[in-house]
Amino acid sequence: MAKNLTQKIIEAHLVSGEMVAGKEIAIRIDQTLTQDATGTMAYLQFEAMGVPQVKTELSVSYVDHNTLQSGFENADDHRFLQTVAAKHGIHFSRPGNGICHQVHLERFAKPGKTLLGSDSHTPTAGGMGSLAMGAGGLDIAVAMAGGAFYLNMPKVVKVELKGKLKPWTAAKDIILEVLRHLTVKGGVGRVIEYTGEGVASLSVPERATITNMGAELGATTSIFPSDEATRIYLEKQGRGEDFAPLAADADATYDEELIIDLNTLEPNIAQPHSPDNVVAVKELASKRIPVQQVAVGSCTNSSYVDLMRLAEVLKGRTVHPNVSLVVSPGSKQVFEMIARNGALADILAAGARLLESACGPCIGMGQAPSSGAVSVRSFNRNFEGRSGTADASVYLASVETCAAAAVLGYIADPNELGEFPAIDLPEKYLVDDRLVLAPAENPADVEVVRGPNIKPLPVNTALADVLTAPVSLKVGDNITTDHIMPAGAKVLPLRSNIPAISEHVYVRVDPQFPARAKELGKSVIIGGHNYGQGSSREHAALAPMYLGVKAVIVKSYARIHRANLINFGLLPLTFVNENDYDTIAQGDEIAIDNLTEQIKAGNEITVKNVTKGTTFTVTHDLTGRQIDIILAGGLLNYTKQQAI
Repeated sequence: MAKNLTQKIIEAHLVSGEMVAGKEIAIRIDQTLTQDATGTMAYLQFEAMGVPQVKTELSVSYVDHNTLQSGFENADDHRFLQTVAAKHGIHFSRPGNGICHQVHLERFAKPGKTLLGSDSHTPTAGGMGSLAMGAGGLDIAVAMAGGAFYLNMPKVVKVELKGKLKPWTAAKDIILEVLRHLTVKGGVGRVIEYTGEGVASLSVPERATITNMGAELGATTSIFPSDEATRIYLEKQGRGEDFAPLAADADATYDEELIIDLNTLEPNIAQPHSPDNVVAVKELASKRIPVQQVAVGSCTNSSYVDLMRLAEVLKGRTVHPNVSLVVSPGSKQVFEMIARNGALADILAAGARLLESACGPCIGMGQAPSSGAVSVRSFNRNFEGRSGTADASVYLASVETCAAAAVLGYIADPNELGEFPAIDLPEKYLVDDRLVLAPAENPADVEVVRGPNIKPLPVNTALADVLTAPVSLKVGDNITTDHIMPAGAKVLPLRSNIPAISEHVYVRVDPQFPARAKELGKSVIIGGHNYGQGSSREHAALAPMYLGVKAVIVKSYARIHRANLINFGLLPLTFVNENDYDTIAQGDEIAIDNLTEQIKAGNEITVKNVTKGTTFTVTHDLTGRQIDIILAGGLLNYTKQQAI
């Protein structure tokens, strides 16, 4: 039977389950990655499992998020991460070596391998034909301990790329076009698989830009075939032996299809405050919207090709006097190469401000725009307030469109810049892995260093048979993990301290929520569609659990957040009749009797609104394994029980 590429890789890694869309499957994980904002908790969870050495083919701990050291907390976390990696068989990418997804693509990703990362943009490696997925830190810990990764078998969407991109139109414009068609909910439960003649014209870094932002579709992952372009890229990285040709069978079938004609595609831009609020740049160019900030970088667009394109545009030009241009090279490799060939000098001479090779402004870690500013960024998310400035208007665009805004001072079609500068790819990439530290040869000699901000991991209790609790918060559609658990320079350093970080849960929505939730002791949250979209941060489940949230009832979930709720023993419920959402108010008391029996009896559960004197029906859609996890009070408790 003919298979698409997704099915081939899943089949080769299948541990249990049936490859039928919607059915739970378990797959073997070859590689894992963490970053420092999620890694500390992931490794505390790994330690709690009592496994001395990781059992994956490769696990890498990156430092790229919390690199702004305004206090001791981040630096202490870095020492913990370096020592815990050395002790347990994990490679450690030091601060300054680059953004995890860019470095992993350069140095470690392999066609046909499975990669699980505690960051939602792990699908970046899909640009090389890896089946790369984001997940919560606890899922990563289980994978490092040798456990399988469980997910529902996704549908596979074929995105056929026809033709070839025109000058000034970029790979970023392709994924923005896909987002325009499918929206931020359109990829839920799906893998986006790219095919067609247009694939061959895209380099691996360009493909990685597209798969990176597949996370914004809510997709399980996105993937390109491994072909001649893949082989060339790996050989230039000195990793030719890692190449393996991989593609869908010629007569493979797909669940859904979308065709993008690259010949006619124009530069796109995502308007505030959602990555799917996409229009053609030319629709805004005539309005000459003034721009105050431009940011180029992030895991989406910080490759060698991206920064060479920026340098070519800036050469001989000056950044507009009203614009602050900041640039973040994606890796030490990129940074050093543009320094050696003179491109960095062109960027600096034009008036750009240079940042380190880290996530930086993308996660609100510095470079917040001025009040009410328009910021055009080559990033992947523009959620309200994520930049660090509540009233900023953040637009997402290609490096080319960002460059046009930087020199012209307004949102402009990059075609206004004139002749398109050709970029020659290097014969070889600069390979220097000295900032990637191998695990210790004698793990027993390594002492794991723990700073005072690293607090013990909170663990939930087993699910009670009766749940009676008030609604502590009611929210609407498309609530992001940034709404639930903000990032930024103030909050991110607290990622290893759940009692402290819990004080920031939902404060952008309701500043009184943490205090109210603690006072209530236990509570329920009500939400709309696509609840929990955005990052993989498990803190958006772990911190509410610490505050006593027992269940979440919504219209629909984003995949990773629902999985994180289950992992920490919070019951994820969905309205059977969405109109019931309108009948519930904050403060209403919700009650579920015979909870254990109801969960085991079937998918539907009867819920009482004690305050209103009404009842309504919800569904849990949990698998047998997930039911056991919920009843145990979370995945960590369940895993320990299985080991007894």
